[in-house]
Amino acid sequence: MINFLQLAHFYVRKILSRGGVAIDATVGNGNDTLFLAKTVGEVGLVYGFDIQEQAIQVTKERLENEGQAKQVQLFLYPHQQPWSMVLPKSLKGNIDAVMFNLGYLPHGDQSIITKPVSTISACQQALAWLKPRGLVTIMLYTGHEGGEEEAEKVLAWSRQLSADRYSVVLHQRLNRTHAPMLVVINKLDDKKPSQKKS
Repeated sequence: MINFLQLAHFYVRKILSRGGVAIDATVGNGNDTLFLAKTVGEVGLVYGFDIQEQAIQVTKERLENEGQAKQVQLFLYPHQQPWSMVLPKSLKGNIDAVMFNLGYLPHGDQSIITKPVSTISACQQALAWLKPRGLVTIMLYTGHEGGEEEAEKVLAWSRQLSADRYSVVLHQRLNRTHAPMLVVINKLDDKKPSQKKS
């Protein structure tokens, strides 16, 4: 059976390499943060956001235990707030990959969940900070209260993205109730082919 978290990592590996720059917009327990850190190596950079101190601490310890903390900066910061307040402005338009894993913090307070308005605001920022050919992955869960609404809003937002600027793919297991979904958004190369003069 396909594991969508592993599938998200598969997509990111196609874009992100050693020395790259990535963002984990929802750090959680650090699964994606650790993956990104290992992928970029010590010469790359990873930035992570979360609104819960528990998530930041767990992830920090995990990175340190794996010897992957050097290339990662973690911020106790709402991902919908302006990223320019915490990230170097020179990175805008130069991020290789951004990962979102929505819902609540596993083994944490399940009343604290991501919400449609803040999630879409963060996703819009992700596209603005992404480099051409960069990638955004969004894991959606509908089994918790508020999850179905968030998924619907994110899918609606994704569908309206310009086909000339973005490729949007949805993965979903159709024969399972409340199955998670993976949205993959690839920013297309904005360089237009030069027109030859006649």
